[in-house]
Amino acid sequence: MRNPFQQYGDHPPSVSEITPREIFESRRDFMRQLAVGSIASASLVEMANREVFAQTAGGQKLVAMANPAFVVMDKKTTYKDATSYNNFYEFGTDKADPAETAGSLKTRPWTITIEGEVKKPITLDLDSLLKLAPLEERVYRLRCVEGWSMVIPWIGYSLSNLLKKVEPTGNARYVEFISLADKRQMPGVNSRVLQWPYTEGLRMDEAMHPLSLLALGMYGEVLPNQNGAPVRLVVPWKYGFKSAKSIVKIRLTKDQPRTSWNLSAPDEYGFYSNVNPEVDHPRWSQASERRIGEDGFLSRKRKTLMFNGYGEVASLYSGMDLRKNF
Repeated sequence: MRNPFQQYGDHPPSVSEITPREIFESRRDFMRQLAVGSIASASLVEMANREVFAQTAGGQKLVAMANPAFVVMDKKTTYKDATSYNNFYEFGTDKADPAETAGSLKTRPWTITIEGEVKKPITLDLDSLLKLAPLEERVYRLRCVEGWSMVIPWIGYSLSNLLKKVEPTGNARYVEFISLADKRQMPGVNSRVLQWPYTEGLRMDEAMHPLSLLALGMYGEVLPNQNGAPVRLVVPWKYGFKSAKSIVKIRLTKDQPRTSWNLSAPDEYGFYSNVNPEVDHPRWSQASERRIGEDGFLSRKRKTLMFNGYGEVASLYSGMDLRKNF
């Protein structure tokens, strides 16, 4: 039996490029080799299992090429863990609430408006966003300010592709992201836990950095509702709450935007919120973290990496006091 991945050489494909028949044949070959003592590729098995799980989950596939320049080698969090342990207060404050209640979210039709300090303001529907730039699969670490982490294969492209399209003016210093806040679809919006709509922001150079990802999918398929469908931001060197979900508006501004968590608790959630093991949250240490699905509550936690391990962004903050600008 031929190896269905041989045609890709040294660069394994995204799971969305592999046919179900190839997956079946690869899994069958693995079991045969295992029976006679041969060790099959662990990456092949993981890829096969991920595809099978995605099929049973009923998600819509996205064709994306893996970009090795944006792939960490950490063990990936399982699809089940990544889609059942979430912070998305529009659907409730418990980690299990989004998976249980986000089915009410209607992701089509969907549009995003990009406005403000731009020469060409536009409104794009979801299909236009999917076609705006080639989709890439990027494996990023995700670090929550609460002290837990995941490793997720996202699908999308650099946010800069979208921002360049609207031609920012010389006054554009910040980028504000505004999420959907619909009480009919999002039961959590009826609570007073935050000011709605959920709003986040980046400095312009942060938003234009190649790592800043406009995500439209994960694990080879479209974003599940509980993970920020149908379009969200992923900024891997910052705490997770900086990555706005279910975005409906992007506004380029001259002044620093006021963000939801910074308005709620400015002493705890700064505007920058870079992952920093040397700057603790007022109520807990940030020196270590618990990897969901790997580290138990009673096991020793792993050390947190500066900028979540993305040291290439350090130059963005040259000369800044990262304790003051937390």
